[in-house]
Parts: sequence; structure tokens; C-alpha cells
Amino acid sequence: MASRVLSSSIGSKLLIALTGLGLFIFLVGHLAGNLLFIVGPAAFNEYSHKLITNPLVYLAEAGLIVIFLLHIYKTVRLYTGAKTARPVGYARKEWARGPSRKSWSSTTMIFTGLITFGFVILHLRAFKFGAWYQGEGGMRDLYRLQLEIFSNPAYVAFYCVAMVTIGFHLWHGISSAAQSLGVDHPKYTPRILWLGRILTVLIAGGFFILPIYTFLLGGRP
Repeated sequence: MASRVLSSSIGSKLLIALTGLGLFIFLVGHLAGNLLFIVGPAAFNEYSHKLITNPLVYLAEAGLIVIFLLHIYKTVRLYTGAKTARPVGYARKEWARGPSRKSWSSTTMIFTGLITFGFVILHLRAFKFGAWYQGEGGMRDLYRLQLEIFSNPAYVAFYCVAMVTIGFHLWHGISSAAQSLGVDHPKYTPRILWLGRILTVLIAGGFFILPIYTFLLGGRP
């Protein structure tokens, strides 16, 4: 019974919303840690060392992988199912409770999501499985690795384009998740929409600034 509910359209949207919320929380924490790069190599490497040496990190990573893959799987299934059931799109119309939320961001969710998936793989390859530099106290010198990677203007440009893509995904994703979770009210929905957009700018903007800062100023004392 539970599997039937979760495989339905409503259940799929609920799972997409919950997994998307989990990924968003991860992004907030990941950005907070990455911003320590601005503080300096000692703070950044110490934070990274405590994170990767935590015995629970493998459990957290496994959970994150499951959430990420489930989010992608359910989104693709829902998208392909909708295309099969309705190969010709409906004409745009107004909602009974307000204007349509359809936008360029909402119509490209599947594509920005798949691009994000490709970026994550390349990002992990560059940083998590990248060069291992020995730092003070036997810690991995991720500060040096980030300086090295973001010294390449091509990678900086690639990273910034990826952050814009993720921003487009979040622009609609946050409000869509809120709606799927039942947070939909004439009074509060507009506020949720704007809150989602503000959070999108802060998160995507923070990640966008980091490679530029590293490229221009990161190597200077």
C-alpha cells in the first residue's frame, strides 16, 4: 500500500519535495563551510579535517547519495510519465487561486537538474578525489587544492555557469517543494515565493562568488 502511494503522482511529488529539501539543507551547510576559505587556510583545513575524519561521515555521505539519486529518479519518472500521458502541452491558463507559476525556470527543471548531476560528478572528481596535498599536522591541504583548481579561468567560468544553472533550479524548486508539502495559502504563498527567491540568490550567489574570490584574491596574504 505504501509503495503504491509513493509511486503515484502525488507520492512522487512529495518525495521530490522532501529529498529536495534535504539537498537544500546540505547546500546551506556546504556553503557555510566553504566560506571559511575566506577566513584563511588554517580555519578552512581544520574544518575540512574534522569533517572528513568524523566516523559518521560515511553514513552521511551514503544517505546523501540515496537522497540525491532518489530525487533524480523520481523527477525523471514524473517528467517522462507526464510527457507520455500528455504529449501535447495544454494552453497556458490562469489558476483559480492566482496566476500561473509557469516560468522559464519551471519548464527547464528537468534539464537544469540533469546538468547539476553532471556538475556534481565533475566537482567530486576535482575536489574529493583530487590531488592530496599534505598540510600541517598531517591534515589534507584542501586550501591549496582549491587555490590550484580555481587558478584555472576555464574551470572558474565552468563553475560559475553551473552555479547559475543551480540557481535556476532552486528558483522554482523551493516554491514547488513548499506547494507539494501543502504550504499553499493565498496570504503566505507570495511570501514563500519571495523567500525562496531570496534564499536562491544567497545560496547560488555565495557559491558563485567563491571561485571568483579565489581566482582574484585567494592566493594573496
